[in-house]
Amino acid sequence: MITEKQKASHEEIRHLDEKAGEVLPTEIDPDKEKKLVRKIDSHLIPILCLLLLCTFLEAFIVGMIQDSTTILFMTNRKLSINIGNARIQGLEKDLAMVGSDYNIALFTFFITYILFEVPSNMYLKRARPSVILSFIVVGCGIVTVGQGVTQSFGGLVVCRVLIGFLEAGFVPGCVYLISMYYKRHELQWRINLFYAASILAGAFSGLLAYAIAHMSGVAGYGGWRWIFIIEGIATFLIGVFAYFVTPDWPQTAKFLTEEERAMVMARLAQDTPDASMNHWNKSTAKRVLGDLKIWLGALMYLGIVTTTYSTSFFIPTILSQLGWTSLRAQYMSIPIYIAAAVITLTVAVFSDRLKHRFGFILLGCLITTIGYGILLATPYVPVEARYFALYLITCGCWLTQPVTVVWLNNNLGGHYKRGVGAAIQLSIGNCSGIVASNIFLPAQAPRYLLGYGLGLGFVWLCVLAACVFNFWIRRENKIRDAGGRDDRLDLPEEERNNLGDDHPSFRFTG
Repeated sequence: MITEKQKASHEEIRHLDEKAGEVLPTEIDPDKEKKLVRKIDSHLIPILCLLLLCTFLEAFIVGMIQDSTTILFMTNRKLSINIGNARIQGLEKDLAMVGSDYNIALFTFFITYILFEVPSNMYLKRARPSVILSFIVVGCGIVTVGQGVTQSFGGLVVCRVLIGFLEAGFVPGCVYLISMYYKRHELQWRINLFYAASILAGAFSGLLAYAIAHMSGVAGYGGWRWIFIIEGIATFLIGVFAYFVTPDWPQTAKFLTEEERAMVMARLAQDTPDASMNHWNKSTAKRVLGDLKIWLGALMYLGIVTTTYSTSFFIPTILSQLGWTSLRAQYMSIPIYIAAAVITLTVAVFSDRLKHRFGFILLGCLITTIGYGILLATPYVPVEARYFALYLITCGCWLTQPVTVVWLNNNLGGHYKRGVGAAIQLSIGNCSGIVASNIFLPAQAPRYLLGYGLGLGFVWLCVLAACVFNFWIRRENKIRDAGGRDDRLDLPEEERNNLGDDHPSFRFTG
């Protein structure tokens, strides 16, 4: 339910949007602009990265190691099963879980996580991001502690459903908020910084969980419980702190002066002129849901994120084949994630500088393809080559993933188009967690021909969708250059001012 205060905030933003053309400066001093961007960077990106780390720590390694050769990994925002048949032994035993109970606990997370991404971002448009995002993190902290103290399988399932509901709006909301502060070709670096935080969480959370697990027996709790409790308390405290420092929409951001707020809006207006979509109605819904770009962007993301999820299945297998102890294997996974973070940030610099996305998606998919090729040849290549393949696949998919998000966002105009479009892309993409958990069959270990083959196929689904997307936007730009969409200028003023990227003046970017 929207409070009166939130309604007032929404009306204030709407009023400022509608007055934008009357108050925005036409000329922006370059020095002031650079200073403004640095100020936004320092206030917006660090806190969102910190919040992302909190939500991801709950979702990475949360289990005990069953033996010295198998490791249970966690991947993005979910529990995942180790194909080596490792289980969170203490968790299953303490909660009397049998049969497919563990798989059910994994799956129930996705039900609410996928269903609530779009509604959450639509609600965010009408509310204050500082309230919504901090509420999500505080809620995740409370429920994570709940997972640590639950005494039954049913309690665990309820917690997983609630975690899915809460986390559904976090990443789409952060991407949405970031996109409303920066020009289109300033966005890749900022989004990649955000994603790099999640990569680094993957690098070090395993060791954190390993250390906390040694608290087993303290206060009569098993090690797996302390992992949830400690990470949950930390997440709760940071969420409370976030309420006071997370910026709201640029029109009302308290860390900006009135002049700076006007400058932010002027920069965005110059970057995407006339691309406003601040009213949600039947016409808006039709334009959003009927936009081919959004569905192609979702297919791109689905294709590459399936690979990201899949790494949680074959990384433990390959590391165990090297004959390392579980702790050393944890250490040896860290360089893989660090390399992925470095590559991701490097690509962001060049992508923004060149004002180009499509080629970097192809590059990432090519690197990932080479990695899968090595794994498909498992009987004929040494295990060291398979370890190198982990670098290729992890770097390739993490390189590509944020570029697909930014590319779609760059080509969506208006508040609602960006908010709903980003949420649709991410919700469909996160169905990949369900896909990945069902294509790596224990009976096929260690070759996993089906898993590797389908993983490679999903990479090329990303390539195909990206090629169609690139063809469509180039064709549409040519049509608009020739005046083929100028008939939209004859629409009633209210509809004409709510076209978003359907406005004839909007140009798409590759």
